[in-house]
Amino acid sequence: MSLFRPPCAGLLVVCLLPVAWEAAPAGATDPAASDRHPDLKRLAPNAAVWIDPTGKRVVVGGRVALADGPIEFFACPPKTKEHESVVVVDASARLVHTALLAIGLKPGSPASFDGAYRPATGDAVAIEVCWRDAIAEHRLPAQRWVRDSRTGKQLDCHWVFAGSQFWKDPSTGVEYYQADGGDLVCVSNFPTAMLDLPIASSQANEALLFEAFAERIPPRGTPVELIFTKATGQPQQRPND
Repeated sequence: MSLFRPPCAGLLVVCLLPVAWEAAPAGATDPAASDRHPDLKRLAPNAAVWIDPTGKRVVVGGRVALADGPIEFFACPPKTKEHESVVVVDASARLVHTALLAIGLKPGSPASFDGAYRPATGDAVAIEVCWRDAIAEHRLPAQRWVRDSRTGKQLDCHWVFAGSQFWKDPSTGVEYYQADGGDLVCVSNFPTAMLDLPIASSQANEALLFEAFAERIPPRGTPVELIFTKATGQPQQRPND
């Protein structure tokens, strides 16, 4: 199991109302500019991460980073891997990890490539993506934004809470949570992933399995929110998926 030292040790959470999603203003880049969920517990004033302990949900704000092309990530922290991730969130991976622990999710371990391949393990996590356009508000499973480049079908499994890992700089003794480097929600297997797929998925550029489902994703820069919960069953499929 991954060892994790939450940045908010001893965090107290109280009974809160369910999430009422509201999009951030277009082009907003400062997560501290306003609190879109005053009835939820915000983990840090400068990060868009909220906990709903009653509903066992985590809400994370961000925006569309990539709407077309091959991807290795569904979501990444800012200034990391936006060129290969559908969403960039306004929070560190470490803080999102803390939030998932707070709603009772248990991490396992990242994928291993030593000898025989071993897939990532941990609690299954459902992710929904919410956004607003000129017509309506939308809330859909994140899998609908990820397409299997071999079959043309959407992603058909949940992510697992692998938990990433720490690395200590031998010259300074400073510890780093490795998913903060970009590996927040992966669709290619990484030994540093916080959330990963429990299936073999290459990170080699010539063998990437997944791409952004361009026809379903709003324009780059569109504000979005991701809702994380413990998954039950398999992702719902629709006739046109």
